[in-house]
Amino acid sequence: MESTTAKLIERRQQMSSGGLTDIDILQFALTAEHLESTFYNQGLQMFPQSDFAAIGVQGSSYSALKMVAQTESTHVTALTAAIKAAGAQPVQACQYKFGFTNAQGMVATANQLEAVGLSAYLGAAPLINSSMVLSTAATIATVEARHQAFLRIAAQSMPVPNAFDTPLGPRGVFTIASAFITSCPSGSNLNIQPFPAIQVNNATGIKTGESLVLQNSAMPAGASNCGFMNQGMMMFTPLTNNACAVPPNLSGDAYMVVTTSQSTSDSAIVAG
Repeated sequence: MESTTAKLIERRQQMSSGGLTDIDILQFALTAEHLESTFYNQGLQMFPQSDFAAIGVQGSSYSALKMVAQTESTHVTALTAAIKAAGAQPVQACQYKFGFTNAQGMVATANQLEAVGLSAYLGAAPLINSSMVLSTAATIATVEARHQAFLRIAAQSMPVPNAFDTPLGPRGVFTIASAFITSCPSGSNLNIQPFPAIQVNNATGIKTGESLVLQNSAMPAGASNCGFMNQGMMMFTPLTNNACAVPPNLSGDAYMVVTTSQSTSDSAIVAG
């Protein structure tokens, strides 16, 4: 059986920069940090401390939540400065629609955003050419990992569900992030196209071994597999009659794509 390390290497080799420069990657990171910073600021302004206490986020946990918001704001400042120092114009914050209506929903969404944020830094790392830029990204990625562990605890999930996190390429990350973005200022739109979104009829409470049923019966021509990204590895199951089985041994955060072959290259993904 292929080792986990070999699979991680293969996964990274499958990623392509899509012509992105180091500055493009910094702009991409800044876009994500703008989103996260706005998210936390909105949530903390919308709900009083008592609402968080009611779901168990109280005392030092509430202070930690506020620190998460503060560090996301600091990441925005640091990335903005780095982009300006390189002679480029940093992207600005966009307009967002997060969809949470209470403190519990905000914490649940934060858990998802932190997972995607960490996957974004892991996915971008092998695409970076400058050791200085890579070092900057790494110092943020480790903090994002701390955020995720804290938010998983706050959402009553296992803080360390497995031994490996999952890198996600720029288009995959932007596919998820774009669902929260309603509009961006002129000049702040990334040169990254999201994949068509996957809509699933039975997404809630699905377990390994069960079938995911896609809403769109007219998937793009050639779609033949569902790919599940988890623990830095890819697992494929055939797409048959508009449904595919969830593979065993998934744990923690997982991402799903629909592909034309057993590959996660951008050219093979038709929805994600």
